[in-house]
Amino acid sequence: MVTDRGGPPSRPYDARVTEPAARTPARASSPAPVAVAAPSALLTAGVLLFAANMRPVATSVGPLVHQIRGGLHVSGAVTGLLVTIPVLCFGLVAPLAPPLSRRLGIARTLALILVAIVAGLVLRVLGGVALLFVGTTIAAAGAACGNVLLPVVVRRSFADRVGKISALYTTALSGFAALSAGVAVPLANAIGRGWRGGLAIWALPALLALLLWLPQVARYRPAPADQARARMRTVTRSSVTWWLTTFFGLQSISFYSTVAWLPSVFESHGIGSTDAGLLLGICGAMAVPGALIAPRLAARMSDQMSLVGVLAVIAALGWAGLAAAPTAAPLLWAVVIGVGQGALFPVALTMIVLRSGGTHVTASLSTHVQSIGYLLAAGGPFLIGVLHDATGSWSLPVWVLLALMAPQALTGVIAARNRTVAPS
Repeated sequence: MVTDRGGPPSRPYDARVTEPAARTPARASSPAPVAVAAPSALLTAGVLLFAANMRPVATSVGPLVHQIRGGLHVSGAVTGLLVTIPVLCFGLVAPLAPPLSRRLGIARTLALILVAIVAGLVLRVLGGVALLFVGTTIAAAGAACGNVLLPVVVRRSFADRVGKISALYTTALSGFAALSAGVAVPLANAIGRGWRGGLAIWALPALLALLLWLPQVARYRPAPADQARARMRTVTRSSVTWWLTTFFGLQSISFYSTVAWLPSVFESHGIGSTDAGLLLGICGAMAVPGALIAPRLAARMSDQMSLVGVLAVIAALGWAGLAAAPTAAPLLWAVVIGVGQGALFPVALTMIVLRSGGTHVTASLSTHVQSIGYLLAAGGPFLIGVLHDATGSWSLPVWVLLALMAPQALTGVIAARNRTVAPS
């Protein structure tokens, strides 16, 4: 239920939505952590490199869409579906992460996730259209589980440093998303294998992350049995959960549509493919300072309403400029979109931790928000591609992405109110 600040719970052993008395909701009381060792530099490095490999499976494809279409002779709708697969997997596969981590232990599960990512990234460049889709699906399924479990690791092992670690790992997420997008075309040209080389290269950092993570496998044990189903039902009934889920979904529509189609928008206005990919890389790179700063600000605020509102306005200004005068200042539009949109994503991830009052609630809330949120987002890049095919222009799709900033801002501000889904 919803109570006033500091109000008592209605009954024991239930989950509730409360207005926390503490300034930083992320530090509310929580069940005992399942980690058997204190956080170490190796664990921190493992978390950051793990996070870095959650996005290239999706973001490295957009700049290479034209090469893929030409090499495999597929339509825009098919390549739109290829870009949509990771987001769809993020939604459909995410619910498997908590039960898998309870059975195997979170460290073993994360190692298995990295194995899937490496295998998928290699498989998708070994053949034709079928293997491209199968490999992308396997790698994206691994990343989907990783997305859910990263906030849980932060909540369990870094409960006293939520803002700092959230800032670092979301920076790794955003930084590698930008890097993989920005250098996709140059790498493809340098390696000499076309789009296959540009996609295959990202298996190397995933393999490095796996090697770095293996020492953690013996340091964690599976979580004890708990009331996972009952807790998920209670989380699902919370209005906080649904506002946060909708905000996350709308933000993801914007992000993945940008990754998929922004280079094509610039190319349609006479910008070369290499420069268009570089503009996407710059757009993504603008998320790095936002990811370093925004989560720390969010963790220190009693609520994040003003932060979300300002960032949404910044992103909207970038889309408005791109819609009204795309050739006037393409670099400026890429930078402004990247600043606003790039900071909204780490804030959304940080809010998953801040809106939960305990480790086990974090797992349920993260699963709900990311699985349903990504399902909402899955159709975004595909529908944007369909709009382009139907109109023969990128004008209407860009105006649609601008219009979607209004509900994104509204749901984000409501989700940012100082309330948590907390254990009694």
